[in-house]
Amino acid sequence: MNTSNFLEKIGIIKHDENISDSIKRFPDGAQYRFEVPGIQKPGALEGLLDALDKYEVMVHRVTQTKGIMLLTDQEIIEMADMARDARIELFLGVGPRATYDTSASAKTPEGARIGYRLRGYDNLSYAIEDVRRAVDLGVRGIVVYDEGLLWVLNKMREERELPANVHFKVSAHCGHGNPASALLLEKIGADSFNPVRDLQIPMLASVREAINIPLDIHMENPKSSGGFIRHYEAPEIIRNACPVYLKTGGAVAAHHGYDTTRKEAGERVKQVLLVQSMINRFYPDAVMSNRGVADLALPE
Repeated sequence: MNTSNFLEKIGIIKHDENISDSIKRFPDGAQYRFEVPGIQKPGALEGLLDALDKYEVMVHRVTQTKGIMLLTDQEIIEMADMARDARIELFLGVGPRATYDTSASAKTPEGARIGYRLRGYDNLSYAIEDVRRAVDLGVRGIVVYDEGLLWVLNKMREERELPANVHFKVSAHCGHGNPASALLLEKIGADSFNPVRDLQIPMLASVREAINIPLDIHMENPKSSGGFIRHYEAPEIIRNACPVYLKTGGAVAAHHGYDTTRKEAGERVKQVLLVQSMINRFYPDAVMSNRGVADLALPE
């Protein structure tokens, strides 16, 4: 059996330019949702919520990426309360990561390949405690940067050490971009998967073929991640890779972990309006989830 036949046998399909539309959907039957990243503090979230009314758009998820450990209990509670009242998912990023600890390697050009992964037993333990703290304060969405941590957290969820309704989102900073890696992440507990930012649509289609969980796709990026914008591709991304979270607003930031101001949070929402306009123009039949649908990881 040749390689392509074997890969197809185990669910890894190659796609050319003649891609079939994805028939997979969110549990509510929708094809797409919107995610806004980089909402690091309560003030930024408040600015984002105000802008939703101004621009008359819908956002289903916001993500905080600097780290749970950099937020006070009160800040987490405020953000959870606002997101719950707005019926929007709140995902907080795990704080301990190689770039924050004593790793000299992580701060070198070659050592940077470690990304945000964890070094040693203690940092794994610290990361678990970071997640426990957020969950105890009502958060039900966690951004994960380390595959081993994901595996442990999923084991904890299976054994009810964590609530069954906690969702784990794998960050693009893990560096995964092929269908086999995506399938592995799904098997060890990922509830959504953010592939590397620059995958072409046939690449995304191959990943979609292999997995059932939502894909989180960057529609735009800060300069530190390439600075490219994919607004015009949104309709085809939905067609070929749904169910998808269209991750929008990154072009407002200077870099990952950027401390978005209240005003800049509004600018991120404006970017959502621009992407929504592209969808309305070129794929008006695409189905978006309503606010607050049952499978969202809403804070409690």
